[in-house]
Parts: sequence; structure tokens; C-alpha cells
Amino acid sequence: MISRGKLIVLEGLDRSGKSTIVKYIQELLAVKAPTVQISFPDRTTPIGKMISEFLSSSKEMNNETVHLLFSANRWEKYNDIEETLKSGTNIVCDRYWYSGVAYSVAKGMDYEWCLSADKGLHEPDLVLYLKAEP
Repeated sequence: MISRGKLIVLEGLDRSGKSTIVKYIQELLAVKAPTVQISFPDRTTPIGKMISEFLSSSKEMNNETVHLLFSANRWEKYNDIEETLKSGTNIVCDRYWYSGVAYSVAKGMDYEWCLSADKGLHEPDLVLYLKAEP
């Protein structure tokens, strides 16, 4: 029986080194077990392309719509993450729902409402928060 892969999430401020550390952890873990890296938003998916367009334009959207788009992007990858973990492959993830909730709550949105959109997503086995000076 194949043991389930681990989901490891890195969170932190923009430019805190998350992408670099994700790559490093993925390379270290890959020596012992299959390991892949992912990041959110995933701009390769249909919703991810919408997010990319939003982020690169001056198009206005209300905060709730933006929050739900980012959440929907994570749900788009739910089955892929499930299959990867079931295959015994580890996943090292650059940002996950923690960032989505943090960004939206920082804009003044209700914490419980923000959290509700991501309830049911895969729970990480480990979350690392990189603290760096802005």
C-alpha cells in the first residue's frame, strides 16, 4: 500500500523568499520521495487566467468577488492535489488558503465569511510562515 504524500504549505509576505524556499524543500524531499511544487494562484487554469488578468489590469472588482476567485482557483486544483497525495507524492505549496483569508480580512472583510469559501480543501500536514521585514 502506498502511503499518502504530505502537503507542506509556505506562507509569508510578498518577496519574503517563499518561492525560493519551496523549490529548496521540494529538491530536498525529492531525494527520498516523489515531491512536486505548486503555487497559488495557479495562473494556468481558467480561473487562474482570470486572476492573472485582474492582477495585471486596472479592472475594478469588489473584494468579495476577488476573494471568491482566489478560492475558486484553489478548488480548481482540488482533484489534482487529491490524486497527487494519494499517489504518495509530496506537495510543497507556495501560498494556500491562509493567504487568501489574510489578504481579505486585512481589507476589512469578515473572517468567518472569508474562511467559509475554503472549508473542505485539503488540510496541510505542515504550514511554515516565513517572517521577513517588508
